Amino acid sequence: MITVFGTGTGAPVPAEVLAGARLVVGGRRHLESAPVPAGAQQVVLGALAPALDRIGRCLEEKVVVLASGDPGFFGIVRALAERFGPDALDVRPGVSSVATAFARLGLPWDDAVVVSAHGRELRTAVNVCRARPKVAVLTGPGAGPAELGAALGPDPRTLYVASALGSDAERVERVSPAEAAARDWGTAVSVVLCLDETRALGAVRTVAGDAPGADRWALEEAGFGHRDSMITKFEVRALALARLGPRLGDHVWDVGAGSGSVAVECARLGAAVTAVEKAPDGVGRIRANAAAHGVDVRVVHGTAPGALAGLDDPDAVFVGGGGRELPAVVAACALRARRTVVVAMAALDRVPQARAALTGAGFSCDGVLLQSSRLAPLPGEVTRLAATNPVFLLWGSRTPVSQEGVAL
Repeated sequence: MITVFGTGTGAPVPAEVLAGARLVVGGRRHLESAPVPAGAQQVVLGALAPALDRIGRCLEEKVVVLASGDPGFFGIVRALAERFGPDALDVRPGVSSVATAFARLGLPWDDAVVVSAHGRELRTAVNVCRARPKVAVLTGPGAGPAELGAALGPDPRTLYVASALGSDAERVERVSPAEAAARDWGTAVSVVLCLDETRALGAVRTVAGDAPGADRWALEEAGFGHRDSMITKFEVRALALARLGPRLGDHVWDVGAGSGSVAVECARLGAAVTAVEKAPDGVGRIRANAAAHGVDVRVVHGTAPGALAGLDDPDAVFVGGGGRELPAVVAACALRARRTVVVAMAALDRVPQARAALTGAGFSCDGVLLQSSRLAPLPGEVTRLAATNPVFLLWGSRTPVSQEGVAL
């Protein structure tokens, strides 16, 4: 049997947990502070595979694995269960660093999103922080408060950096992303909380974790402020959203955003969104629409493709409009997008150019002409069909490649 003991935030390891252990595995600080029996072998956790092999050779005797907090929460329980099976484990959890950090602030965390940047790409954590009002980030080497703050840039959120939780050196510091980026935080950081403090308490929840997904999409045009019906119609938006596939952890660009209807819908589905719009009144309209729908959309006032230069790379891009600059805009977006680019156009003349820009960047390309007629009432309790303007929708998809370089 493998006893997995979570030390909590500074909680001592009882001597009876370790009594009779043949092998004790844990981080250096865990082993140094625990009453390890004199005859027990010790393995300092570093690379996981050798430690698992060592545990496997001692299964007939008592093995104790020391871990931080709750070892079943982004911890070693997963690796142990996959290797030896859940029945081989006696897990005794402690209080996680996430729970402790929120407790120090006096905040509930059933509505928090927890994302790990430990040994993972930081960009996912950054996108989640931009999209959600209450996020806990588990940090790691190269993905600490400084790197997170630098990536967030001028974001209005507040970071709470919790270090050495449960020890005499414990501290929880409130900083802006810029202040976090300017400091060396050392190695004692336990967790970073990223909060929109205006929504820190949140609503009463039934389901913990991330907010429930949008109950519907392709919202009516009446749900958005727009100018002279200059808005992506809901029929077009429905297919565009299906091809964009926005989700939590993604970053989506809405280029030539207009009213921001696509940007808002992507944010409602969980993505971090940047909307680029050249018209000053459009910028205000996008912000108002985002606020009305309770989502965060970063709005950049500028003209593409030049305005795209300083933005973080997107997973998916929606390009609206159809001016002469469209091919250059599509080409610039295709060079940066990780997954897909969707282009909506009213003019047939722009379709070959947009398609060439996508295929020239290595995307496979497909598209449709969308024509719809909506039911419209007439006097006398009769109904006619009212045609909307036809729109060409192209989408380019980047072929995923395996680590061996083989197209999937």
